[in-house]
Amino acid sequence: MAADTPFVNNIRAASRTMVRELGFMAGTLAATPYSASAVHALLEIDAHGQVTAAQLAEFLGLDKSSVSRMLAKLIAHGELQEQPCADDARAKQLQLSAQGQRTVAGIHAYGQTQVRSALAQLNPSLQQAVAQGLGAYAQALRAHRLGSTAGLTSSTTSATSSIQIHSGYRPGLIGRIAEMHAVFYAKHWGFGAFFEGKVASGIAEFSGRLGEPCNQIWTAVQNDRIVGSVAIDGQDLGNNQAHLRWFILDEGCRGGGIGRQLMAQAMAFCDQRGFASTELWTFQGLDAARKLYESMGFALVHEAAGQQWGSMVVEQQFSRRLPGA
Repeated sequence: MAADTPFVNNIRAASRTMVRELGFMAGTLAATPYSASAVHALLEIDAHGQVTAAQLAEFLGLDKSSVSRMLAKLIAHGELQEQPCADDARAKQLQLSAQGQRTVAGIHAYGQTQVRSALAQLNPSLQQAVAQGLGAYAQALRAHRLGSTAGLTSSTTSATSSIQIHSGYRPGLIGRIAEMHAVFYAKHWGFGAFFEGKVASGIAEFSGRLGEPCNQIWTAVQNDRIVGSVAIDGQDLGNNQAHLRWFILDEGCRGGGIGRQLMAQAMAFCDQRGFASTELWTFQGLDAARKLYESMGFALVHEAAGQQWGSMVVEQQFSRRLPGA
């Protein structure tokens, strides 16, 4: 797509810079006498404890003959030991020797110094963005290489496995939730400053009421950065009704079940507080969110054209009754 060309080219240029700066253009890597593939082989064996040559070839994405030659050199240099597999005497299990363990420790120390030195050039917000973005991009590349739905599922799971759900106020919450809403809805729906201002003022006002037991907010947090949110406002509607507000996920975290976890926490809170119903307002076209709402017991009760968010859309109201009520 022509519109995406600068975006794609920027990523490719950054990737080339990383390859050079990390030392992959040199004949050896990480202050060792070994090639990049050999260094990665040592790291994979360290991570798995014991592996066969066939397993290592799969981990590295290399052909078996190349891996066999590389392993022979590492064994000859005293970095690896091999022994017969317990269930197949024809196969050999590979593990690090004492020398190999020292080599790997040096590789880790070298890599940690590289990363810390680079991150020191960035402010904390950019550091978190780098950690999240690089992790997601690396897994997406792997999923593309595997070329399967299982690979894509694994990618999403890996990218979201470090996310934790927290309740209550966190520093930066107001600005971050407003930012996530503004970026997503500007990109996909053309919403502008009016919408961002409405979200920011609303979440700011609500945050001042979080001390009330009928109000709560949950955030999904990855590497100390907020990547998702949902709130229950138990006051603004009255009549013992809860208002579900500010449900949003960072685009890199969608599809891994984090949204469902946030919603589950919010619904459990509503049920525990005994709200007669939970109401939410959205608009037509957000199909993935609607599917999640309906799986949680919400039903569409009203829709009409409106522009409460600054743009004309078909506004929708969903309602969920207290189970058993």
